[in-house]
Amino acid sequence: MKKNRRKFTPEFKARVALEAAKGVRTISEIASEEQLHPVQISKWKKEPLTGASTVFESGSSIRNTEDVAEKKQAQLERKIGQLTVEVDWLRKKSKELGL
Repeated sequence: MKKNRRKFTPEFKARVALEAAKGVRTISEIASEEQLHPVQISKWKKEPLTGASTVFESGSSIRNTEDVAEKKQAQLERKIGQLTVEVDWLRKKSKELGL
């Protein structure tokens, strides 16, 4: 008979990993209480530590997004200026023609 795999929520994994990282209780104690294998807890504990550098990379992606937004704004301002000049020219020409 096939045994169904248990699925854990990200919140549960984070709670167990943080508890293991704090070191208040041993991984074996946490494993027996949560009915998990100690190796699984060790893997969950390592995941946030290896991905910690991405926390600091997010600042650069925000700056890149701001740069793109500034370029887009400058482009739109140039377009507004161009259209303003064209409208003024058309007004002048329509007055000359008496329209």
